[in-house]
Amino acid sequence: MIEAEVHYSLHNFLRSQDGIPSWPHHLTMARLVARALRLGRSALIQVGAACGYQGRYRLSYLAPALIWSEPVILVATESVQQRLREVEIPRLQQWLQVNKVIQTRDRLSSGDFQGLILTSPQAWLAAQLRHQGEFPPGVPTIIDGVDDLEDWTRTQLTLSIQPSDWDELTLACPEQIEAIRDARVQLTQVLFQHPANPYECYLLSLLEQEILRHLYAILQQQQVAIRVGEARHNHEPQLPQTWTNFWQRFQMDQLLWATINRRQGSFSLYCAPIEVASTLAPIWSRQPVVLIGSALDQDAEAPIFRQSVGLSDLTKSPQAPPIHGEVPVTCLKFSADRHSELIQLYVPDKLPLPNTPQFQAAFIEKVHLLISWSATALGLTVILVGDMPLKSQVGAILAAEFGSRVQVEKACLDDNGILVSGWEFWRQYQSLLPAPQLLVIATLPLPSLENPLVAGRVAYYKKMRQDWFRLYLLPTAMNELARAIAPVRDAQGVVALLDSRVLHRSYGFQVLAALSPLARINYLEPNFFSQSNESNDLIG
Repeated sequence: MIEAEVHYSLHNFLRSQDGIPSWPHHLTMARLVARALRLGRSALIQVGAACGYQGRYRLSYLAPALIWSEPVILVATESVQQRLREVEIPRLQQWLQVNKVIQTRDRLSSGDFQGLILTSPQAWLAAQLRHQGEFPPGVPTIIDGVDDLEDWTRTQLTLSIQPSDWDELTLACPEQIEAIRDARVQLTQVLFQHPANPYECYLLSLLEQEILRHLYAILQQQQVAIRVGEARHNHEPQLPQTWTNFWQRFQMDQLLWATINRRQGSFSLYCAPIEVASTLAPIWSRQPVVLIGSALDQDAEAPIFRQSVGLSDLTKSPQAPPIHGEVPVTCLKFSADRHSELIQLYVPDKLPLPNTPQFQAAFIEKVHLLISWSATALGLTVILVGDMPLKSQVGAILAAEFGSRVQVEKACLDDNGILVSGWEFWRQYQSLLPAPQLLVIATLPLPSLENPLVAGRVAYYKKMRQDWFRLYLLPTAMNELARAIAPVRDAQGVVALLDSRVLHRSYGFQVLAALSPLARINYLEPNFFSQSNESNDLIG
């Protein structure tokens, strides 16, 4: 069987790679992927945040994909594809002595092709959503990095109306110029009454939605024009495709918002699905898929993640007969290596809660103390602050004390630099920066209800009578947190979590579990960092 061949070949390859850090679960994962290819059974694999950050697991799916005699589609970001093409695939192919054709493209048109197709998430999702045969059904598909699958899909389905689209609509419907202009003016007046917010976006109010519906009704009406004394036949204006697509989505249960350019006096409209599970669900039955992520869910069966992306429910008894259309999925979650991935987690006991007036001053004082005491340990210090005004204040205060060492969301840093960053910037650049020896986290990355897009999704969960905190806010925060601290595990550094809600809220134990393995400390001494740097001993 292919499982035995993959196990033998990969085992010998790994033994030949002297000096290259290995991953203890390579052979287990490789056998599971090989089994999925042979049986056509889908699988969901969680490799762990640290392993996901380093990408060590990729040999585990490349080996069976290269040995498998039939075509395989591999969906990965362009940066991952580049690494695979230039490093991983050539050395593995040379060892395995296989000549499987490797191509990068956005479709599989030839039924005779037996190689490995590399494609981007955007191209693969676009083809699956069109369902026009770019990728024939039944071809095994491996998707790497499904932590971002929901965001990829929502981005793919997001439609927009830009300022230039209004001009195009006017040219397409010259008889309705006045109605189009009035609607645009009304929207401008109403939208610009929204007070500025740090997120620079605004959910469309009922009034703003009604203005759009009224315009659409006018454009749909039959019109009578008189030209040279003769009555023209009634006709319906031919709307530009951008507007047609937007109107179709607008009628559905969607997230509707606007962004405003106050300097230019213009606005843009956006429409995106609140949930993507119903859109993704039909895709999984078209071909066997191997979904690979880092920290998808606390549970090995990943019920919350599977619900969010439309995978089948595995809560029923294994002996129960399958439901028509249901996709059987094998779920596996690898445990972290306690020796190589253990972090020191500092959680002080008596810090004010983040939603209190005392928090900001206490947080800045604690950050100053941590940086001062960590000066004996050379290395990067990262301070993650989700609140935008607080991020700027922290950057300014620390720059006044520590000078040019401090940078706010800049990737050019000294070896002993201090980076003040939001979560999004850190996620984007953490793989390009050295592993921090100290990572300070201001608050848990729970999506803020002050963000209009978050508030819109929460309103949908409430409307559906679902637990919006357990199904949306908390899983999002734990995934973000696990991925953010992954580089610290390489250096076995210190993570300072200054959000005391982990100690005083019922969900705190779940957050700590997501950060495991860890050695928790609740106090620091002036020589703590120097001792840690010299001996690398962990205290608890």
